[in-house]
Amino acid sequence: MAKSAINSTIMGKAYEFACIKALEKLLKNVRPIEIVDNNSLRIANERYNEISESDQKEMLKSALAGMKAIIEMEPRITEDGKDIIEVSLQPDNVAKDGGDIRDVLIIRRSIKWEIGISVKHNHAALKHSRLSSKLDFGNIWFGINCSDLYFKEIEPIFNKLKEFKGQKKLWSEIPNKFDTIYVPLLEAFKREFDFLYEKHPKEITKKLILYLIGSNGKDYYKMIHYKNNKTRIQPFNLFGTLNQETASKKPSRIIDKLLLPTKIIDLYFKENSKTTLILSMNNYWTISFRIHSAENHVEASLKFDIQLMGQPSDIFYYDVVW
Repeated sequence: MAKSAINSTIMGKAYEFACIKALEKLLKNVRPIEIVDNNSLRIANERYNEISESDQKEMLKSALAGMKAIIEMEPRITEDGKDIIEVSLQPDNVAKDGGDIRDVLIIRRSIKWEIGISVKHNHAALKHSRLSSKLDFGNIWFGINCSDLYFKEIEPIFNKLKEFKGQKKLWSEIPNKFDTIYVPLLEAFKREFDFLYEKHPKEITKKLILYLIGSNGKDYYKMIHYKNNKTRIQPFNLFGTLNQETASKKPSRIIDKLLLPTKIIDLYFKENSKTTLILSMNNYWTISFRIHSAENHVEASLKFDIQLMGQPSDIFYYDVVW
């Protein structure tokens, strides 16, 4: 794994632990709190201890500011402080295998209520999906299998990558990689995406959004730590379960249920780019798909960095400066 990727993983896990520490500090005098001792917590603790003391202090400030803002939008966290509130970190395979991208869970079992938070360190990507000669993105994203023609088209591309991998080549050593690898793969992906959408327009529009920004049928908050003394809170209220008022308290901010897209307008190459496709949908949704290698050495797969570019006005973000 590349050094930058290792550092990114360490910082991300460390920030998860900072979030647990922040919740414990904010809630311990409000109600009984149980921090679930599991392998995810222990790994995050180890990563937190690996970073510098200054990074620890910065992360904790960020986490405290972000969690305080979420608590103000979720009065059920602090109402009626008699029952136990349970806080836990989910294992990584929950996101990989089941699509649940929430890292931190906050649960009150006595009222059968929970919220989840997807924690990010210095990036706001939606998901990092892969393409390979075997991965069926149609089945993974929409539950609709890709065609045999798609796999025939991409097979020569990934055969090249397998050959380069066997030669232990670096991506920097691949001649004309954009024209011989990236562009043909994106063109094949675009053709298959358009083909599947033409056959299943309603299913694909809905399931694509739920796959990319949903969390296995669960609403959640995304909390992003940025280096410039800022924490961004972004709620994804797809099903209307966030931001519920209690008998004694209303949320500090009102979070509307999201207006999801109902049709796809176009999928096209970003201007002057050989690595990025732009997906335009109605109701002001726009998503970018940037393909990249993610490693220094050639692997027999490529990764999408998927970003939400345009969005309806009812998706808002809230920046907390600390």
